[in-house]
Amino acid sequence: MKPTMETAAEENTEQSQERKVNSRAEMEIGRYHWMYPGSKNHQYHPVPTQGDRASPLSSPGCFECCIKCLGGVPYASLVATILCFSGVALFCGCGHVALAGTVAILEQHFSTNTSDHASLSDVIQLMQYVIYGIASFFFLYGIILLAEGFYTTSAVKELHGEFKTTACGRCISGMFVFLTYVLGVAWLGVFGFSAVPVFMYYNIWSTCEVIKSPQTNGTAGVEQICVDIRQYGIIPWNAFPGKICGSALENICNTNEFYMSYHLFIVACAGAGATVIALIHFLMILSSNWAYLKDASKMQAYQDIKAKEEQELQDIQSRSKEQLNSYT
Repeated sequence: MKPTMETAAEENTEQSQERKVNSRAEMEIGRYHWMYPGSKNHQYHPVPTQGDRASPLSSPGCFECCIKCLGGVPYASLVATILCFSGVALFCGCGHVALAGTVAILEQHFSTNTSDHASLSDVIQLMQYVIYGIASFFFLYGIILLAEGFYTTSAVKELHGEFKTTACGRCISGMFVFLTYVLGVAWLGVFGFSAVPVFMYYNIWSTCEVIKSPQTNGTAGVEQICVDIRQYGIIPWNAFPGKICGSALENICNTNEFYMSYHLFIVACAGAGATVIALIHFLMILSSNWAYLKDASKMQAYQDIKAKEEQELQDIQSRSKEQLNSYT
């Protein structure tokens, strides 16, 4: 019985000593916070015991990790990238095939002499090579803008963490804003230029519809309805025949080359319009991200100055305390 009483007394003594140590530590921390007001944000957290430690079952699971990863995805940049890729693919693919069909129609019906449309063939071939370059460039540029969207999104979400924006990163973001603006203006011109063949094919198709109408079929003036392709400046005025009338024009409209080229030019024009919208979307995203990075850099500079001033104040207080202790 006596050892049991001694053991209980020893346990009570140890518990009282622990409470004294904890209370003394809390008093020291409170005195430290009173002496250094800048350190009030650093709260005291007692060290967890073995029973208070988190179990492995309470660690973040796969679902939480997926939610965290999805939270860092720049959805606006992703949508703009998909729209840009789709528009460029439609413009380049459909435009390439439509140009080849246009050359075939001109050689078979409107300009039988090869020398008359030799320069046009060279220009169309050059445009096809330009289409290859446009497709390759915008594939890389879209990936770069998407990566830049990931970078700026992480910068904004980790603004109050250890993330640091650099002057080089802000300069690159500003360069992308300027380059996207220039490309957007250029694609406005491409969109307007792609509407020209649609207008030409529409005029030919509407003329064929006039020939097919019942009011025109019953008259003898069908052969007087013509389409002169030379007035568009595609082929020179001395090209032969250059002008197709009546039933010959109707036969051209019924060919697969005309049907496919007409609709492919429409799709290519729509793709150019989608690319313009995507670049405008990119321009808004990049401008917003650049503004966020600029504000982040100012906030970081302010926090650095504030931390430096607090450190200097703490050094002054510590030196004054040491001097006071030396006098006493």
